[in-house]
Amino acid sequence: MADKSKLPSTSSTAEVDAFLRKVAAAPSMSPSGERGRLIFAMDATASREPTWDRASHIQAEMFKETAALGGLDVQLAYYRGFREFHASAWLGDADKLLRQMTGVFCLAGHTQIGKVLKHAIAETKRKKVNALVFVGDCLEEDVDQLGQLAGQLGLLGVPCFMFHEGGDPVARRAFQQIAQLSGGAFCPFDANSAQQLRDLLAAVAVYAAGGRRALADFSKKRGGQVLQLTHQVK
Repeated sequence: MADKSKLPSTSSTAEVDAFLRKVAAAPSMSPSGERGRLIFAMDATASREPTWDRASHIQAEMFKETAALGGLDVQLAYYRGFREFHASAWLGDADKLLRQMTGVFCLAGHTQIGKVLKHAIAETKRKKVNALVFVGDCLEEDVDQLGQLAGQLGLLGVPCFMFHEGGDPVARRAFQQIAQLSGGAFCPFDANSAQQLRDLLAAVAVYAAGGRRALADFSKKRGGQVLQLTHQVK
């Protein structure tokens, strides 16, 4: 498990820049007029308990930025305990999703990122999923197997946006590879960068709902780190 006492102070500017470039370079959504669909997956094992509540509230911000784009449907997925994996119904209401997240408690167990990726593959085969967001801090699985699944998601056009909490170098490298193989992006964060995480999650949500053009408009409006997207998406 990641050692919380060794958290970095914040994501570096270079890392944020690299993340935003990857979001901007992800394949554009088809203009079908349908609502975007995003799987929001989280590690709910014991090591994540100190920051679970904060992350639960941050994700609600994703909906606010996508309402004018026709909206976004989000499915919450999480794992915890002994082989326990849950996925909610597809929800288009921030309050309903927040209620589900705040009703979850963390429970000690091993990571199950493979189940998250397999679930995303199955879901997008039923109906197109525009993006997968994953928030976690460690990894206890075979990286090669995860790479195979990430590659499948890449072929299906489902980019994985991997957010890494803490300083575990094994998880960091694996998350980077999953993001690369799927055509997504990686970004680290910590307990001191909640606003940064909120902005970056909102950027991914806007991309899932409206594609690159919507992302460019969002970057102009939000400013700060997300404003760096403006020249990248032209």
